[in-house]
Amino acid sequence: MKPNLFNDATSELSQDAFIAWLLQWASPHCKTYDPDLHACASDFTKRLLSLQTSSPDSIKSIKAGRKGDGKKHIDVWAEVNDDLLLIIEDKTFTGKHSGQLPRYRQEANERCERTGRKLVCVYLKTGSESSSSLNEVRKEGFAVFSRKDFIESLDCPSVKNDIFNDFRDRIISLEEEESQYPNKNIADWTGPDWKGFYQGLEEQLGRDLGWGIVNPPGGGQFWNATLNTPDTDALWDDRCIYMQIEQGPLCFKICEFYEKQSEVRDKIHRIIMECCKGRMDIKRPQRLGAGKCMTVARVERKDWLGADNEKVDMNAVADRIKDYESLLRQVIRDANQSGAASSNTTVASTV
Repeated sequence: MKPNLFNDATSELSQDAFIAWLLQWASPHCKTYDPDLHACASDFTKRLLSLQTSSPDSIKSIKAGRKGDGKKHIDVWAEVNDDLLLIIEDKTFTGKHSGQLPRYRQEANERCERTGRKLVCVYLKTGSESSSSLNEVRKEGFAVFSRKDFIESLDCPSVKNDIFNDFRDRIISLEEEESQYPNKNIADWTGPDWKGFYQGLEEQLGRDLGWGIVNPPGGGQFWNATLNTPDTDALWDDRCIYMQIEQGPLCFKICEFYEKQSEVRDKIHRIIMECCKGRMDIKRPQRLGAGKCMTVARVERKDWLGADNEKVDMNAVADRIKDYESLLRQVIRDANQSGAASSNTTVASTV
C-alpha cells in the first residue's frame, strides 16, 4: 500500500493545516504554480462561503491561517476579498463542547464589526456525528460541512499534488470504513460499523438519534444510541424511561433517580416484565445495579439485530425497534397509572 501522510498525521491540528493550506491555494497568484489545484481550492472556498451567504463570482484576494495567527481560538480562518470573513471550527472525531461555538462566533463578530466584513461560520466535520448533535451546531449559528461534502469538494481528478491526494484518499477511506457494515456478518462489526449502522438507522427510521461514544467509569468504551422518539420520551415521576443500544444489547433504562433507587428500579423492571409476559426476547439484566442511569431490562443483540452469522436487515430491525417503542409506551402508561393509584390510596388512607 502506498504510504499516506495523513494516516499518520491524524490530529485536528494536521487537518487544520491542510484546510488553511487549501484555502491559501485559492489566491489568484497560485494559478501560476498549479492551475488545477488553484481551481479546486477556489471552488472549495466558494462552496464554504455559499453555506451562509452569496458566494463571490471570483476570489480576488484571500488570506488564510490557523489558530494563533491573531485569531485566538478559531481553528481556521480566511479573509476573502474585502468583505468576507470565514471561520471554520474543524473537528475530526470529537464534537463541540463547553459553549465554544457561541464564543467563537462572538469573537469573530466583533472582528467583523471593526473591519466591515460579513461573517460566515462553518463547522467542518471529517469524523461522524449524530444528526441531533449537528442540529445543535446549526442552532448555534454554524453551517455544517460534512465529510461527504468535503469528499465532493475534493473530487478533482486533474490535481496531481501528493498532499492534496493523500488527504482526499484518507477521508474517502474513513467514509468507506463506515459504509461496510451491510456487507459484514454482525459478529464482525467494530466501532466504525456501529457508527455507520446508527447513521443508516437514522435514515431508516426517518428521525434523529442521539448516538455517540460512551466511556463507562469501569472501562469498556462503546458506541451507544438513544432511541426515544417524542412520544416515547415520556416522564414518569419526573424521570425518563428510555431505550439505548449499547453496541450490542438493547437496554431499557431509567435515569436521574437519586432517592429510593432500588425501589424505583425494581418497580419499572416489574412493569416491563408484566407488559412483555410470554415474550422470550426481553429479559432481566444479569445484575440490577444502582446509579444515575440503571438498566431495568435488556434484549440481546441476536434478538433485535440479528444472529452472529447474519448480515443486517435494516427493514426488519426498524420494525423490531418500533415494536419495542410500542412496548415502552405501554410501560410508561402503566407506570403513571400505578403512580396515580398509589397516590389515591395514600390520600384515602389519610382521610
